Amino acid sequence: MEEIWSGLLQAFELIITLDPEVVGITARSLYISLASVFLSSLIDIPLGAMIESREFWGKRGIISLIHTLYSLPTVTVGLLVYLILSRNGPLGSLEILYTPAGMILGQMILITPIMIGLTISALGEVSPQVKDTAKSLGASELQIMITTINEVRSAMLAAVLLGFGRALSEVGVAMMIGGNIRGYTRVLTTAISLETSMGNLELSMALGIILLSISLLVNLAMNRLQGR
Repeated sequence: MEEIWSGLLQAFELIITLDPEVVGITARSLYISLASVFLSSLIDIPLGAMIESREFWGKRGIISLIHTLYSLPTVTVGLLVYLILSRNGPLGSLEILYTPAGMILGQMILITPIMIGLTISALGEVSPQVKDTAKSLGASELQIMITTINEVRSAMLAAVLLGFGRALSEVGVAMMIGGNIRGYTRVLTTAISLETSMGNLELSMALGIILLSISLLVNLAMNRLQGR
């Protein structure tokens, strides 16, 4: 027990003194996760809006599949992206395996079902009168889409935050696609795993505290947006 308390005190010391390795790993994690969420939002929110606003054969099946993929294992995504980005894969020529860019792509794929599914759910709550009013005023399909998204902007922000939390806390994609290279692709989750296995509990505790703190802030922000 004494060893745990000693390690915890040293962990807080690493955080308070802004240890360069702790700061570097944290900054890299935030950069990769924020980039993946931003790029994913540009694709997934419009795609979710298109699915919700149109009636077509197989729509229910697609939505059910999207909901099923909420719990998609991160190692499965990691394997899929690895095969795509490997030297003999379809995107091997890009040479982004074991790079931050590859990790961003992997996290984008991981959070896509969540972003699309929550977009569909949120827009489904918009009153049909909103769309009808926009149409009567001569709005284009794009303008109608923007109007409906604006009606549920809090829910959209909550979806983005949930996607960010999922991206930040995953380990499978980061490990398999990033390779956990020190100073380049090592992020909070992979560093915690490595340092714990090496017995460097002070550093792993410090990183764990930071990860937990960020997750708590994300959760508080989501609750505020949802009016809880």
